[in-house]
Amino acid sequence: MSKEVKTREKVNMDPKYIIELTVKLFVTCLVVAGLLGGVNAITADKIAAINWEKTQKAMREVVLDKENSTFTEALELTDEMTEAAAVGGKLTELYGVQVGGETVGYAMKIVASGSQGNIEMMVGVDAEDAVTGVSVVKNSETAGIGSRVMENEPLKSTGIGVLDQFKGKSAADGELVATKNIEIIGGATVSTRGVTAGVNAALAVAAVLG
Repeated sequence: MSKEVKTREKVNMDPKYIIELTVKLFVTCLVVAGLLGGVNAITADKIAAINWEKTQKAMREVVLDKENSTFTEALELTDEMTEAAAVGGKLTELYGVQVGGETVGYAMKIVASGSQGNIEMMVGVDAEDAVTGVSVVKNSETAGIGSRVMENEPLKSTGIGVLDQFKGKSAADGELVATKNIEIIGGATVSTRGVTAGVNAALAVAAVLG
């Protein structure tokens, strides 16, 4: 082995060199972590603001008084609420709907099963536990078939949007069933059933809220 190689190995194995390199790497990691933390802190607030804006938009679509309604921050979900929602879906978010500072109902985000995956919807209910509106937030339903339900296509028989037909429905109507007391759009039975299940879940939660 040449003298040059031996010298390089000796330098590389020098404890002082190793300690110096370790310190440099540690400091570099701290700087990078600090920068990433700072960027995350800035973007997290912006992302939260955008998500809240989208949530409010979805809630405004399912209330009676779109102009004057305001919304509380997310309310705590109890075991009783989540268990009640299990009849047709999963309750993920709950907000109080207020007009003039007075609570007039609730807006809740429900996730139910569709034909191609989950259907995430916002359902509004009033103080009498009747549905005030249904809006689909996210879905994977088939374009041109299930998507017709998600887009609230008018029913041929009444001209009312397939989602709008849920307005005014309450526990007094009994369990909502597609093809029975809920009209479907041809070819989109499973998608309609998914939304119907989600509304049943919302009405079950409304009953718990009282």
